[in-house]
Amino acid sequence: MSVRPGRVYDPPEETQGIRVLVDRLWPRGMTKAKAALDEWCKQVAPTTELRRWYGHDPGRFAEFSRRYRNELGHGEQSGALAHLREISTNHTVTLLTASKDPRLSEVAILIDLLGSDPTGGGSSRRLN
Repeated sequence: MSVRPGRVYDPPEETQGIRVLVDRLWPRGMTKAKAALDEWCKQVAPTTELRRWYGHDPGRFAEFSRRYRNELGHGEQSGALAHLREISTNHTVTLLTASKDPRLSEVAILIDLLGSDPTGGGSSRRLN
């Protein structure tokens, strides 16, 4: 199946499949009903220290990606990544973030690691 990026603030769509929030913090101003989540997998999110260091600075994204991939190889983050891999095997999954640009968030890295096309149309592993 496919894994796609999304913003939790955008209205849910039927084609999104399983909607999983992958941020460690709950999005500001968002109610549970409005988020329409199937799951909140905060265990897969970057650590607070890494998130604060990165600060969504595009100039730090390459280093953020390297550090986050390292984090995903250990502990609860590794298990959470395995869980996402498992559910994406048989279902379309939309990984949601509150970030303004999912291409510069953990969502982009997770999609790359899970090996899915974010547009749902092929085998590409990069966000457009």
